[in-house]
This record gives sequence, C-alpha cells and structure tokens, in this order.
Amino acid sequence: MWSRLLALIHKEFLALLKDPKSRTVLIVPPLIQLLVFGYAATFDLKEVRYAVYNEDRGQAGRDLLARFTGSDSFRQVATLQNEAEIAPRVDSREVLVVLHLGPRFSADLLADRSPALQVIIDGRNSNTALIALNYVRNVVNRFNDDWTAAHGLRGPPARLETRSWFNPNLESRWFFIPGIIGMLTLLATMLVTALSVAREREQGTFDQLLVTPLRPAEILVGKTVPGFVIGLLQATVILLVATQWFHVPFAGNLAAFYCGLVLFLASGIGAGLLISALSATQQQGLLGAFLFMVPAIILSGFATPIANMPRAVQLVTLIDPLRYFLIVLRKSFLEGAGFALLWDQFWPMALIGATTLVLAGWLFRHRMY
Repeated sequence: MWSRLLALIHKEFLALLKDPKSRTVLIVPPLIQLLVFGYAATFDLKEVRYAVYNEDRGQAGRDLLARFTGSDSFRQVATLQNEAEIAPRVDSREVLVVLHLGPRFSADLLADRSPALQVIIDGRNSNTALIALNYVRNVVNRFNDDWTAAHGLRGPPARLETRSWFNPNLESRWFFIPGIIGMLTLLATMLVTALSVAREREQGTFDQLLVTPLRPAEILVGKTVPGFVIGLLQATVILLVATQWFHVPFAGNLAAFYCGLVLFLASGIGAGLLISALSATQQQGLLGAFLFMVPAIILSGFATPIANMPRAVQLVTLIDPLRYFLIVLRKSFLEGAGFALLWDQFWPMALIGATTLVLAGWLFRHRMY
C-alpha cells in the first residue's frame, strides 16, 4: 500500500511542480500579496497634511503649533490668512486637518481660562478622520500637561492614562500580517486541492487512475498530501517574512502554532476536495475555490469584527475555519498563548476538518462509480 501511495504522491507533486507556470503561481503571488498587505494594509497615518489659521499672536499659541510642526505624524502644507481659505483647502483634499486658534487663545490661557482650539477635519473617510483626530488630541493633551506643570496649576480631578496591552505602539501591521498567514495559506491550499481531481478529469487521466490498484481512500490521501505539504511550507515562509522582515513579534508557542496550522489545513483541504469532486473542469474548480474564499475571508473577522455582524451572520461564521485560525495566529503572535488558551479554537477546526474530509471521501467514492 505504501509504495502505491508514495507513487501517487510523487505523481501529484510532479504535476504541480514540473510546470514553470504552476511553480510561479504557488510561490510568487503569495509573496507579492504579503508585501503588498504588509506595507499597504495599515490604519496608521503618516505625515497628516494640515493647515494653520492662527489669529493669536501670543507665545502659548506658538508653542502649541510648534508641537505639531515637530511631530513626525504631521506635515504643515499651508498657513491661512482668513476663514474663507479653509473650505477650498479641505474640498480639494489639499489638507486633512485645519487648526484654528482664536485671537484670545494665549490671553485666556494666561488668565487661567480654557480657550478653544478648533479642529476642522475632512470627514469623507470617517476612519481616517477619527485617527487624525486622535493624533491631534494626543498632541493637545501633552501640551496641556506641560502647561499645567509649568504654571503650578492643579490638574483635572480625574485623569485618563492609557496603555495598550500586547501592542504598545498600536502598530496596525502587527494586527494585519498574522491574519495574512491564514488568508494566503488557505488560498494556496484551496487552489491546489480544488484543481487536483478536476485537472485529472479535464486531461482524461482520471479514468487511468481508476484502473490502477489504488483504492479510493488511497487516491484521496494522495490528492491531500501535496496541498498539505505546500500549505505547511508556505505558512512557514510567510511566518519567517513576518518576523524577520516586518519585525512582527512572535511571542507564542511554536508547537501550538503548528498544531493549529495542521488542523486549519485539514479543514481547508477538506473543503478543497469537496469542490474538486464536484467540478468537471479546472475552470469550475477555480470558480468554486473563489466562491468559498471570498465569504470565508469576509466572515473570518480579518478586517471587520465578528461581534459587529448581525446575529444570523455570526452563526454562519461558526463553520468558517479561518475564523478560528485567525484567533490562533493573533494570540500566538501577540499574546504568547499556548495550548491551554488555544484549545477552544482547536476543536472547532478539528470538527470542521473531519466533517469536510469525510464528506469529500464519500463524494469522491460516489463520483468514481
């Protein structure tokens, strides 16, 4: 049995790797997507463009504005002379933020009154506007603290101090890149397995496979192993790129991570084999893989929290293996979680994998005869 199985696995690897185009598809696109997502998929704002409309001529106003000038997060692109210049600058997207200091800003501060700093923000992209507003708030809060300490004033009765656990600098890249490991690994695994049987049918070699001494279960295992090995290798490469190139910390247990990866690959391969068994051509297999992939990514919590989805949609996410693996990835990278904390994510993936593989095996035997 083992010799027959190894021969089939060897044949499957040759079918995947002997074609230069197939090798390119398996290696180059995932790396390109990792680099694109790693650099482009971020909520961080760099050099927020802002304009200043300063009606105040006091030292306090200049000190506050100097903090924005010296910040790496802001870049001043205009100094306005009157209020009528504000709307054209924002409408043309020349600036994202306009800072407006009234004529009595410094005088009110020296008189122990609370002057207002008007912040005008382009709200067409609400997420970007909120992030920019938080940046402005941080600068103003530091100015208030220094002013209070320098003038011997009493601070507010309650003071909010925040500290971000696990991600102290709030690097959104640390959140996105671990998720990319799951997304790209599922993509490669699905494509390899979803096209395997369909390729045989399209090329006319599936009937030849049926007349060999191979049993249906052995054929199923032979179709499974290449996708499993490719998924493991690809996840390992992306893990190394994430930690060594993008410097995302990996604080977890490596054995727990690979245990979760194996269970995730089993569920992905099961879904891919289901699609492959139902597909008569490679085009059908490809369309079926993408039909599965798009909802799986959207419902996984990769970009939007599952808790914000409607209750009915949240129930659908329970059959999405990527949902559980994303938690494994983020807990492994940032929280340092081990087997004890990840067990509640392992068993759903194991259940999904067992169910899909059994269904794929039954369907595979049914379609063979």
